[in-house]
Amino acid sequence: MLDHSELLVVGECVADIVRQPDREDRVHPGGSPANVAYGLARLGHRATLLTQLGPDPNGRLIRDHLDSAGVTVRTDGRTAPTPSAAVTLDAAGQATYAFDVGWTLGPVAVEPAPGHVHTGSIGAVAEPGAATVLEIVRAARTTATVSYDPNVRPALMGERGAAVRRVEECVGLSDLVKASDEDLAWLYPGEEPEKAAARWLEHGPAVVLVTRGGAGALALLPGGPVAVRAAPVEVVDTVGAGDAFMSGTLHALAAHGLIGAGARDRLRAVRRDAVTDVLRHAVASAAVTVSRAGANPPDAKELREALARN
Repeated sequence: MLDHSELLVVGECVADIVRQPDREDRVHPGGSPANVAYGLARLGHRATLLTQLGPDPNGRLIRDHLDSAGVTVRTDGRTAPTPSAAVTLDAAGQATYAFDVGWTLGPVAVEPAPGHVHTGSIGAVAEPGAATVLEIVRAARTTATVSYDPNVRPALMGERGAAVRRVEECVGLSDLVKASDEDLAWLYPGEEPEKAAARWLEHGPAVVLVTRGGAGALALLPGGPVAVRAAPVEVVDTVGAGDAFMSGTLHALAAHGLIGAGARDRLRAVRRDAVTDVLRHAVASAAVTVSRAGANPPDAKELREALARN
């Protein structure tokens, strides 16, 4: 059961089959929402993941991984193969993906209500399960703040126009949205990412965050942007970097008392120094993750050490 101190993440788990030149394939637990839930639990939060997991070896691997951090895993009770993604890394550690993913999440009672709901990625756009995700988000808004990360995967987004409409619907339901410059470039070809993100800000969110890889990160607020530089780090691979950024963001927002429906007005009036601190936590969390293989975000001690270094 959930209570108001918990964070609920809704979305897919994916077994990442990592392939690199001249190395054997490695399987890592993954899926953007699952990574966020795992990152939150590693940072000491009571995180629940509502997802689908198969009874196959990949499903058992992911469940054991989530259990190891203390994530509470809930499913809709349906049996379906665990999704997988072939992740190919180039010489610089940059990842490209090929997916075998189904998402059929059915209605699930979420009670008592959580204090914050995070969703995104495949789970928020792939039908028929995406309809359930949106129902959960709409129902939760009376008691919870909402965050969203489109985490665009072009191979699974379908026709661009329909994908943009669904993404914008999710943006409109959210208090905080995070997207990469690459996400925005796919959604709005030829448009500057900052301009597209600024337009999102007009449709509901209190804050829109844009990650820019080695160029750092940007927060768009009604009073103007706040930017931080990227943390210096030797990159092993980029798998899970955006998800670690997201869990670091929510961790810092919670520390500032900026999650939960009662905090919605405070989030809309958030001070720029608080946003800078949130971005610093998020960037440091991502830096730890890219410094080692797979979606392996920091625990609270590692995040404090990373912040002290930067």
